[in-house]
Amino acid sequence: MDATAYGRLFDLSGRRALVTGGQRGLGRAIATALACHGAEVWICCEDARDCTAAAEALRVQGLNVHAIACDVADRAALSAMVERVMAAGPLDILVCNAGVAPHAGAITTASDADWQATMTINLQSVLWLAGMVLPGMAGTGGGSMMIMSSIAGLRGNRALGLYGLSKAANAQLARNLAVEWGPSNIRVNAISPGFIRTDLSRDLLDNPDFMQRRMAMTPLRRPGEPAEVAGVAVMLASAAGAFITGQNIVVDGGTLITDGN
Repeated sequence: MDATAYGRLFDLSGRRALVTGGQRGLGRAIATALACHGAEVWICCEDARDCTAAAEALRVQGLNVHAIACDVADRAALSAMVERVMAAGPLDILVCNAGVAPHAGAITTASDADWQATMTINLQSVLWLAGMVLPGMAGTGGGSMMIMSSIAGLRGNRALGLYGLSKAANAQLARNLAVEWGPSNIRVNAISPGFIRTDLSRDLLDNPDFMQRRMAMTPLRRPGEPAEVAGVAVMLASAAGAFITGQNIVVDGGTLITDGN
């Protein structure tokens, strides 16, 4: 590989990406980073107004971003959304970021409705999307799929057990899909963020007792930033990550490896 090729390792020019849950938080950061590196990006979420506003804010910055509203828990709506996005051309990058955590507390106290919502949005929709997108991706030479997991899926959790269960399944789904689609030059990986500074974590960021405990468990002694997760997504989407598949990449400042001191 010559110097010019090394310079293009993270170049996504000419690539087309779909990011679910792309209107805010980590999804928006990933959509922004992909677009900054040259990709044409579609972001989707259930609320059309939020989705449109997010895309317009990114377009003002000169980024090639489009909005499309979709409830990922609705298979028919998901299929229609994918058909519309792919009508303009095949997808090269798929980021399954949409997720919910409707139940907090002991996992045995989760209602059937909590289970259904969590598993449908966090897991079933990802499998649906894989079935809708990956065949077309294979037909054009391959691509990259990323599934947002979490460190909650890698350890026990008193408060988010049901969410963690779905995220553990996400990581296993990435491994299975990587094996199935690897011969078609499709790479599938999971990303497991730790405690990241987003709007959803604002209450915890403002809680001194929580922050003292959590930062003591984190070797880098700080929360992560959305851009630090987005950077991993860019790597996995680009030539820089072309030999990485079936992995669950942890982005947590070392929380999982610490002894708590």
